[in-house]
Amino acid sequence: MIEKRWKHYPEFTPEQQRDTELLADSLKISPSLATLLVQRGILDFDQSKRFFRPEISHLHDPFLMMDMDLAVRRLQKAIEVGEKILVYGDYDVDGTTSVALFYGFLKKIYANIDYYIPDRYEEGYGVSWQSIDWASENGFTLIVTLDCGIKSVDKVSAASERGIDFIICDHHRPGNELPQAIAVLDPKREDCLYPYKELTGCGVGFKLLQAFCIRNGYDTEILFDFLDLLVISIASDIVPITGENRVLAYYGLQKLNASPRTGVKALINISGITGVLDITNVVFGIGPRINAAGRIKHAKEAVKLLLSEIEEEAFEFAQEINKHNIERRTFDSSITEQALSMIESDSWFSDAKSTVLYKEDWHKGVIGIVASRCIEKYHRPTIILTQSHGKAAGSARSIPGFDVYQAIEECADLLEQYGGHTFAAGLTLPLQNLEAFRSRFNEIVSSRILPDQLVPMINIDLPLHLEIITPKFYNILRQMGPFGPGNMTPVFESRNVTLVGRPSLMKEKHIKFDVKQNASQVFTAVGFGMAQFYPDIVNGRSFSICYALEENTFRDKKTLQLSLKDIKLH
Repeated sequence: MIEKRWKHYPEFTPEQQRDTELLADSLKISPSLATLLVQRGILDFDQSKRFFRPEISHLHDPFLMMDMDLAVRRLQKAIEVGEKILVYGDYDVDGTTSVALFYGFLKKIYANIDYYIPDRYEEGYGVSWQSIDWASENGFTLIVTLDCGIKSVDKVSAASERGIDFIICDHHRPGNELPQAIAVLDPKREDCLYPYKELTGCGVGFKLLQAFCIRNGYDTEILFDFLDLLVISIASDIVPITGENRVLAYYGLQKLNASPRTGVKALINISGITGVLDITNVVFGIGPRINAAGRIKHAKEAVKLLLSEIEEEAFEFAQEINKHNIERRTFDSSITEQALSMIESDSWFSDAKSTVLYKEDWHKGVIGIVASRCIEKYHRPTIILTQSHGKAAGSARSIPGFDVYQAIEECADLLEQYGGHTFAAGLTLPLQNLEAFRSRFNEIVSSRILPDQLVPMINIDLPLHLEIITPKFYNILRQMGPFGPGNMTPVFESRNVTLVGRPSLMKEKHIKFDVKQNASQVFTAVGFGMAQFYPDIVNGRSFSICYALEENTFRDKKTLQLSLKDIKLH
């Protein structure tokens, strides 16, 4: 197992220290909590109020987005003259929630509308030729794409010749040329001055509907009723939960916990999630099940579930999707085992700074997950490929600080198709280019990646004495959520803690023990996948811990617990 680096937040400047003291005084909170806020750029009372109490009014004017006025006018025209509108979305969580939100809202006011999700295996990512044929044959004259389309230059052009217009709602990086659509809504366009760049595809679709409501006098409360879908996209697409995303996630979680739509409620129930839902619950409980529909069968099933308003029907859809998720886990486990074995048995990887693996019979639906699993063990940019329609197709995942999309882009002459983000991307290439691609990709990674980046890192917000942790401290800390990228759950370090009693092993994989520090109360600490520390701790070696705070409920009794991230033995 690779030993992790503990990276501490840089020491504050005298000015930051003064800000911390003033903030602690004005908010009547501990210096430790004030430190966490200043680290997040919250420097005064007004900023704190905006941070702790987001309001819908904090959302940006949607018309600040490039082409928004064009998009709204084209959508209005389609509705006024009774055109057939097709809502088109990708097959992952962001795409399916986008379609459910956009179609679900518009269906309330307009009937001549349908939705389309491409088949992951037959059509691939983005706008497909099959979908254009289908739209043309069925008389659609306007397609609204969600979470895709920014690179579909040739398809949009071909559709235009057949009398089909496009409004593109995407959040991926554009290529050198934008599609000739009626409107291209993408905050990452270089010429787009929209103040917030990190919306999901679902978020961009939401902004189009928000603008449509404003222009046409519709009650936006009806649109905000769909925020439970939007927060699922924000959580599952691993976008920063800052700025506008924080506002949307804050209210989305409220909706998710208070009155989720029927299909989402069925999904929550079948996921076995109990207690208050947060971003982590969504990422690990809800997201994978929605994704499993597109990975194992067809993502249309997920949309049907999310749109379902009948409890019995929703329960049946949820059960079916849960079966797909169980099947997905089986593929995931088996392929991960094979992939790790290939890395261990091939001497090429001993000096490599990246991992590129190909096996023709791997299930295309889980290779992105497998790439992430490989990174957990070897911590380097990883691409997992399988055969699809006679080509090598796959998914890339990266490590903090390394832009895998840019590295792939520099291999564009070897590829047929690619797209994605800094930390995740998809690509397709001819089989004969595999070795050349693996070699060049590794050269690019090796020339750029820093030695420190190849060692897993735990960011520690601040050292904390266990005596400081109280229910009041935790209550304020909890209100700093929703936590996620850009506002991660605070991680603390407590040095030279004392073991109380004897540690225990759970399922031979996990460790659990009680600790204290000087005169502090005793806390239970749980470390998942940390059984390797058991012999040293039980034999009395002194140690320090880094952890996040969580609330554990057992028999209706709530206690604060330390969720371990790592242990350092002295």
